[in-house]
Amino acid sequence: MKRVNIFLIILALMLICSTAQAQFGERLGRSVQRSAENAAIRKAEQKTEQAVSDAIDKATDPNSYKDDDSDDSKIESSNPPSNQNAGNSNQNNNTENTQATTSGQKPQSETKSLEMSFAKSDFVPGDEIILDDDVSRERMGEFPSQWDLLRGNAEIAKVGGENAILFRADTEITPLMKTPKNYLPESFTIEFDFYVVPQEIDGYWKFILKEPDGNNDVVTFEWWARADVNRRIETSWLSTSGDWRYSDVPADLSQVGWHRLSLSFNQRALKIYVDGVRVVNVPNVTQSGWFTASAGQTWGADGFFLRNIRIAKGAVPLYDRMMSDGKFITYGITFDVGKSTLKPESMGEINRIVTLMKENSDLKFSVEGHTDNTGNITSNQTLSEARSAAVVNKLVENGISKDRLKAAGKGQTSPIADNSSDEGRAKNRRVEFVKIN
Repeated sequence: MKRVNIFLIILALMLICSTAQAQFGERLGRSVQRSAENAAIRKAEQKTEQAVSDAIDKATDPNSYKDDDSDDSKIESSNPPSNQNAGNSNQNNNTENTQATTSGQKPQSETKSLEMSFAKSDFVPGDEIILDDDVSRERMGEFPSQWDLLRGNAEIAKVGGENAILFRADTEITPLMKTPKNYLPESFTIEFDFYVVPQEIDGYWKFILKEPDGNNDVVTFEWWARADVNRRIETSWLSTSGDWRYSDVPADLSQVGWHRLSLSFNQRALKIYVDGVRVVNVPNVTQSGWFTASAGQTWGADGFFLRNIRIAKGAVPLYDRMMSDGKFITYGITFDVGKSTLKPESMGEINRIVTLMKENSDLKFSVEGHTDNTGNITSNQTLSEARSAAVVNKLVENGISKDRLKAAGKGQTSPIADNSSDEGRAKNRRVEFVKIN
């Protein structure tokens, strides 16, 4: 009887343990299932976040993402795709959200490559500024204040956190000048940044030099705005003999993002540069009086942007200016807005100064940075000191002995033009090289 009781007790314990084990197993199974589901959800969220991040990166910084199989590289915009029948600039478009969400900074390797390209360039920016418009002070959604509309619709938007002129649909603009069709002198330079869009967006840039006081074309050059290693610039010009001529030259526009175009006209010789590389060299062109810039789209999202436009009267050789004035002023050395970071296109001018100092080993300079009166006196003084030091460091980096250079920030204390106008402020933002005896 005692054995039966023991057996029954053992059997009961086994049944209890089995039930507990089954319940534990069921709970464990549910826990594992929940963990697996949560892990799957987290994985899906991570993939979604990465996809969004990649799409934004491809739209604004192609070097941060290289997957050519994806089709999500169009520029982010809250506005619907534009059409060929867009109205004029009085349309009230909300572009506060037409902004890229990245910093817009170029990778160090790309910046260095651009610096090397510009350092080899023979482009010489003009000395006397006619127009300098970085559009940094413009209000979002407004038509750019220093421009006039010929057709289409343009407004201020942001790319990489910086202001730029956005061209919508089929748009053409021209600088707003006191003498609107006759402001280009016998020798001049024109520079601007333009945006190269992804392959998925179709359209072109067109730049036209016009005859003085007239509407007829003198020079036209245009290029498809999509990124392509085989991109070409089509150029046609009216020669001084009265006949039209044409050339089709390659330009490296393989990278999505900002590129710098520089144009030099000297009496009758025309040269055009893309990112410091000369792509057009025409010796005999009829004089121009004004110009227009346009962008045409056949389909796709908004993606045509222009910024940092500068027109200047042709340059005088550095040595000649220095010998007559004991110094020379340069506007060819430029910086990121509000920073002491040298722009890559400054390297052409810096390389020219390096050559001058190497050919004249006795030359010593005080490198003086100047600002306009935007902001406060203290911050402008600090900024000018940092900028002059940056120029000195770059010259030393390129082989000039440091004991031949002195950095001196002057802030806003020595204006050479009226700070109440855009042109005056542009002239006051300068670097001076003052000869030290």
